[in-house]
Amino acid sequence: MNEIDIPFPVRTATLLRELDKRLMVWLRDGRTLIGILRSIDQFANLVLHRTVERIHVGSKYGDLPVGVTIIRGENVILLGEIDPFKEMTQPLTEVSLTEILSLQKAEQEKKFERGKVIRKALRERGISTALEAVALADRDLNFLE
Repeated sequence: MNEIDIPFPVRTATLLRELDKRLMVWLRDGRTLIGILRSIDQFANLVLHRTVERIHVGSKYGDLPVGVTIIRGENVILLGEIDPFKEMTQPLTEVSLTEILSLQKAEQEKKFERGKVIRKALRERGISTALEAVALADRDLNFLE
């Protein structure tokens, strides 16, 4: 019976087949990490080796070296093995780290400005956002003191 024929229980034990493979991990906070899976436990906590954080902005990307990374299993949304041949044929352009970081900052500023416009429009219509509700609650609590 070879290694592949051994029946694994369902859940995290099936990730044992992914050990020593290059994986992409998408996290709850929106980050994308790429590294070699070195270890996993019963809670799906991962240890990645030679990890990079891949930052995408439009059709451009850059890799920020991170090194050895421990990822708590509950923060993983999606993970999968990277096919090196498909990775090379993607219509994405790799740029320098400084360029991708400046593009990312500009994109975040645009999102923030769009959010301000949306919050203002909602406020004009009498709808409060979650952040405003928290601020109002804090103000009310301070008033009671």
